[in-house]
Parts: sequence; C-alpha cells; structure tokens
Amino acid sequence: MTSTTTLPPADKPAKNDSTARHPEHTPLMRQYFAAKADYPDTLLLFRMGDFYELFYDDARKAARLLDITLTQRGQSGGQPIPMAGVPYHAAEGYLARLVKLGESAAICEQIGDPALAKGLVERKVVRVITPGTVTDEALLEERRDNFLLAIAAGRTGYGLAWVDLASGRFLLSETATPEALASELARLQPAETLVAEDVAWPRFVTELPGLRKRGPWHFDGDTATRQLCRFFGTRDLSGFGCEGLPLAVAAAGALLGYVEETQKSALPHLSGLAIENASETIALDAATRRNLELDTHASGRNEHTLLGVLDHSVTPMGARLLKRWLHRPLRAQDVLRHRYQAIAALIDQRRGDALRDTLRGIGDLERILARVALRSARPRDLSTLRDGLLSTPQLRERLAGADDPLLDRLLNQLGEHAQTADYLAAALVDQPPALLRDGGVLRSGFDAELDELRTLSTNADQFLLDLEQREREASGIATLKVGYNRVHGYYIEITNAHAERAPTHYTRRQTIKGAERYITEELKAFEDKVLSARERSLMRERALYDGVLDALHAQLHALKQAAAAVAELDVLATLADRADALNWVAPQLTGEAGITIRRGRHPVVEQVRDDPFEPNDLVLDDGRRMLVITGPNMGGKSTYMRQAALIVLLAHIGSYVPADAATIGPIDRIFTRIGAGDDLSRGQSTFMVEMAETANILHNATAQSLVLMDEVGRGTSTYDGLALAKACAVQLAERNRAFTLFATHYFELTELGAQYAGIANVHLDAVEYGDSLVFMHAVKDGPANRSFGLQVAALAGLPKGVIANARRYLAALEQQPAAATVATTSAALAAPQQMGLFATTSAAERALREIDPDELTPKAALEALYRLRALL
Repeated sequence: MTSTTTLPPADKPAKNDSTARHPEHTPLMRQYFAAKADYPDTLLLFRMGDFYELFYDDARKAARLLDITLTQRGQSGGQPIPMAGVPYHAAEGYLARLVKLGESAAICEQIGDPALAKGLVERKVVRVITPGTVTDEALLEERRDNFLLAIAAGRTGYGLAWVDLASGRFLLSETATPEALASELARLQPAETLVAEDVAWPRFVTELPGLRKRGPWHFDGDTATRQLCRFFGTRDLSGFGCEGLPLAVAAAGALLGYVEETQKSALPHLSGLAIENASETIALDAATRRNLELDTHASGRNEHTLLGVLDHSVTPMGARLLKRWLHRPLRAQDVLRHRYQAIAALIDQRRGDALRDTLRGIGDLERILARVALRSARPRDLSTLRDGLLSTPQLRERLAGADDPLLDRLLNQLGEHAQTADYLAAALVDQPPALLRDGGVLRSGFDAELDELRTLSTNADQFLLDLEQREREASGIATLKVGYNRVHGYYIEITNAHAERAPTHYTRRQTIKGAERYITEELKAFEDKVLSARERSLMRERALYDGVLDALHAQLHALKQAAAAVAELDVLATLADRADALNWVAPQLTGEAGITIRRGRHPVVEQVRDDPFEPNDLVLDDGRRMLVITGPNMGGKSTYMRQAALIVLLAHIGSYVPADAATIGPIDRIFTRIGAGDDLSRGQSTFMVEMAETANILHNATAQSLVLMDEVGRGTSTYDGLALAKACAVQLAERNRAFTLFATHYFELTELGAQYAGIANVHLDAVEYGDSLVFMHAVKDGPANRSFGLQVAALAGLPKGVIANARRYLAALEQQPAAATVATTSAALAAPQQMGLFATTSAAERALREIDPDELTPKAALEALYRLRALL
C-alpha cells in the first residue's frame, strides 16, 4: 500500500535519506526499510522488544512533536542511525498526542516468537492509526463523535460519505453547492477528510485539519460500487437507497478503501449504509451554528453554549447522540411529537430520574462493541459490556407502566440479552486487569484445562514439598531434598553419605561437592509441565478470550441495536430532566405558517446570569412576517432574536422549550447574521464578511425560513449602510417572505412598517434613573424613541470628560445643516419623512412656524423666503 498523503517538504520520509540507499545495511534495518517503503508519509513505530522505535526522519519528527529524546545508536550503511523510542506499554499516550496533532502512525509489530525465531523476528504493519480511524478509548474524546469523511466532486455538486469507526455508523449524502458543503462540514467537524488530489477545492476544504489528498482513481464511481457490493455481500446498492447518489457512492468507495487499508482487519460492525436527506432537516449554515453558539463559545466555556445547558447525559454515547440531534434538527413533526410524549411519560412519576440512576451504571457500549468487532476489545471493555447487559432488566422495570409508543419501541430494540450477560459473567472475573497479557482475566471454573495449568504454575511449591516427603519415606533417606536451579531445572539431591542408597529409578543429573543430584520420570514430567505451565496458561487464556470475542461477534447486530436504544433512552431522560428542572414546556407543532411564543426565555442566558430573566412574547404569522427591532445597545435585542431561534431549534430536536407556550409552524432553515469580524486570512474585512453572510441569506431564504438580521450595514458609511439595510429588509419581506427579526440602529427603517404589509415595529426600552440607565429587557410594540448611546458608553466606563464632550458635539451636530441633509436622504429612501433619534427643531422650522401667510404682503413673503433660504 502506498499512501498519497501530502506533508510539508520539511517532513520528507526516510526513504529520501541518503542512508536508505546505501547497499550495506544491517538485516534489521533492511527489514525496517522494507516496511517503511509502504508508508513513506506516515510515522512508522517499529517494535523492538519492549519499545516502539522510530528511525531517521521519523525519529527527528517524533522527537520534536512528542518531546522525546533523539539519540544515535550504532550504524547501518556506514552512517549513524537517528533513533527515538517509546515504551510499548505506554504507547497509547504518545499515540493520542500524535492523533491530536493530526499525525498518522503505522504500527509494525513482532509477528514471530522471539524465543523460537531463527535469526530476525518477523515483523509487519498490523494497523495504521489516523485521526479519523482511531477506536482505542485512550485516543478518543468520549463525548464527541470522531468522523472520517470523504468528499467526491462532480458537475452536479458534491458527494459525502462519513464513518465513525468507533461506533460503526456509515452514512452518505449529497449537496449541490459549495455553501451547502460548508454547512455540512460545520455540522460534521470531521477529524480526517479524504479528497481527490486533482480537484480545485474551495479554501474551506483545503484548510480542514487532517486533510488527506488521494489519487483520483480512489473516487471512481464504478469501482466504488463494486467495492461496496463486495464488502456488504449484495448484488447492488438498491437496498441502501443509493441509486440516485452517484457522487456519494464514489465517496463511500474511497472511504471504505482507506478504512480497509488502515485497519487491516475485518469490519463486521459496518453493516450497512444510511442515507441522510437534506429535506428531512432544518438547514443550518456554518455562520448560524457559530452565531447561535450551539456547542462552542468564544470564551471557550462550555456552560455558555446550548449544549452546555442541555448535556446532562449520564452515558458517553447518550452525549454524542444529543450533540448529533442538536446539529441536525428534524422537520418530521410526527417524530418530534413522539419525543415530546416520551419526555412527558418520563417526567410523570419521575420515571426519568429512576431511569438515569440505572443508566449511570452502563458504560460506552457503542464503542466497546466497535472494539469487539475489530478484535481490539480489552478485558475491562468486556466487563463493562457484561455489567451493562446485566442492567437491562432494570431499565425495563424503570419504564414499567409508561405506556408510551416511543419508549416501548426502544425497549423492544433493547432486546433480551440475559444469555450473553450470563456467559460473560461466567467467563470474566469481577474486576479484570486492564490488559490480557498478564492473564488473570478469565474466571476459575470457566475452562478445566486453564484451571489445571494455573494450578500447576501457582501450586508448584506444595507439589515439591509433597514429593520430597514421599521420596524420603520411600528411600528411607531423611536428608533427601527436592530443589530447582535455572541451569539444570528440578532435581532430587542426596548427600554422598547416602548416595549408594539412591533408588534404581533415579537418573543422575549433576554431581556437586558433597552430593549427587538426580531426576525421575515423575519429576521430569512435572518439570515439563511447570516450566511451560505459565506460558501455556497465558496462551490458553488468549485462545479462550478470542473465543469470547467470537461468541460476541455472533450477537453483534443485536448488541449494537441495544446500545443505540440505551443512547436514545439516555437522551430522552436528559431532555426530561432539563424540562423538569428548568421549567420548560412542550411546544405545539402546526401545519400553519407562523411562530408564536408566549413569555419565551433564552435557555443559556437565563442559566448563566444571576438576575431574573425577563420573558418576552413573539408573534410571527402570514400577516406579520418581519419585526424591525430598535432599542439601545445592551437592551437585549440580540438576546431576544437568538432566543427565538433557539426555541425553534429545541422544538425541532424533540425537546421541551423555555417558554410558557410555543406554537411553531413548518420551518425549513434558520439563518443568522449576528455580528462579524475581520477574516484576515482570507483578506476579508468585517463589512465583507457581513455582506457575504447577508448574500447567502437573500439567495436561499424561503417563506418557511427563520432569519435573524442584526445591524446590517453598520460596517460602512451611514448612507451606504442605511440604503443597504433598507434594500435587504424589503427583499426579505417582499421577495423571500421569510419570518425575519431585523434589529437595527437605523431609526429610518422603522418607517417600513407603514409602507409594507407584513412589517411591524417592536423595541426594547430603557429608562434613566438619576445618573444611571436601567435596561428593561421587555419587548414592546412600536419603534424606540431614544438610542441612549452616550449612556451606554458611560456604563462601559468611558471617562466622564469624554462623555461630556460627546454631549456637546451631539448638541452641535443636531443644530448643523447636516441634520437636514440626513433628513433629506431619509426622505429619498422612504416617505413620509420621520425624524431620527437625535433630531430637534431647526432654526428654519422655527422661523417658518412664526410666519402667518395671511398677513404677508407679496414683498414680505419674498423677503421671508430669502430669510428661510439663508437659514438653510
């Protein structure tokens, strides 16, 4: 196998080292170079006794990445050999660090027995560990999926295939546009991505961590179809629903080939393909996921995210499923209603609390079963599986009487595994050691041969004492001794004074000063047994352990179904716990367009702030599709907008919501344009980022979309920004007809409510109390009448002198002709004209009010006109 992974020039593989071409290498180094030739761009860990060694450029790189010692030991081909090594029993920790750095490692093990080998021990690569294919517990984050993704490009868009090798899920989808691809990448967050090296990929693909460029032939559609049919043992892929997804099939073929190359073993837990259809979900683009802070926050604090509030799961697999639900809200209202009903059943009589207590004793069955399938499961994996299966009857007891269709379905999916649990209980000791290599994993009584071998290895001393006593009595030699040394083994020792009395069946083994040493057939047979008993015991235990894995393989599908049921029960119990603890309610889903929320609350802000949260209502329907939201900074506009989106999203994962009541119609997408920053790596300013996100919304929002727009146009000049903000608002209201929350400081936009049907004004108010400003955080109908910009600046800590000067400048600006220019510009944008937040009566207006047209002569009227002109 030849990897096509590309690495920076500084990390060229050892095959380019001058020593690799020298004809006079030692046999060991020739063996190393033969293995390394197949993995030129991968760190090769070469097993030598109790260490994994790296050589040449691999050693230099590993020393730098892992902070281990780089040495030079011996020579090969006339050159010193750079080396760096890690103990094999501690290799997991070093591998975990390499994986987190995006590196891959090929594990080259000793295949032969060093004690039996003639010459070099045979070695070969048994596994390649990459960021997307790790399954070992120590190398994975337990509450996060670890996806390997492949992307195939074509004229009609992109095909995606991804696998979580640690759980056995293999999924496909297709997207039509680069924007949709970016959204999927933001959702999946793959640990490793495979792409064809001959495609001009968008920058957001080329900058992915763990990117692997592969030859284009890996993505051939016909080859992929044959590969997948061979792997799944089918005539075609129609049973998986793949007929209309040629690009996804091509990606799946590339993915499967890579997994088979790296794992070098059977993959029975990959039992089928599942198709994800975009029409089944509410679409969330990358900006929306980021702006809504679903599972990441700029501060890095998990408790400030929606997942941080929701995730009280008690099993790792439940936590991973909850995160998948959160990033893939569903549109199927029947599925969601069943989840609401299940949550209600769990809250009733506190069934959810009892269920969670039982679930706490169940480990990560999903990943354990993947390791069983890959034959890498360790003894404690199996004991955790045993304990989990023994707990399943208690799960049924906890849900007795619930009478809920979804919970009943999950209990049926859970299945009956008493026989498997009893088998594991009979096979394994209660607390097995971490590793199989030292034995002591299987219970006494499980296998008679193993028990005999263990008895021989542990009870040798008692046998020798018994033998010594018997031989003394039979020979009449009271000083006869039975002993052992490493050179000659077991012996019977008789002093020279009694040597002539040695029985005839004794065979002389050794003569020492003052004594003779003998062996008998019985002692020789015992010696053969005892000296090999420990090794034979370990070999027997390994064989029996493999048999246990074989027995579990036969139940793998049913056990995977049970693990999936446990994960879903955990998520539902978690949502029930959150609903009960946080006073959330079940939303009502309807087929009529609109969103009505009564006394809604922000699920995260409510939990992290100390002050009581002010609930607010929201009404959007066919006659009220856009709310223009005004009010001071820090008044709560952004919180109000985000809470609406989060309530809608929570409802579409099947959760209760933070409100007194919520009725939600069909939603196909959620868009947000909230805040922006410079993207210096792409050469984009704040305003450019803002406009790119706005363009995406205007091109893709529909009448069933929820759109949040915050301060559009603030990144450029006042007139440009105001013009753009108004044009975008009109487009959304008239053309897209999306349900829109449009927050702005352009007070001129409040005029839209009078000009366009479906647009209404609301505001968040604040009041001045002495020298302080109190934010009411209450949403009221109508536009705001003040901005409170200087008051907010004072709260932010600007020096008092700066605030005083700003007040003077503001007063002067309000008296300047520029105020009339702004009003004129506003009139050009919309009529009738409405004053801005800081507008006051001008001198020209006061003079005009003082004129009585009925009293003016023609000459006086002309003079008044010239006077007014001068004032302007």
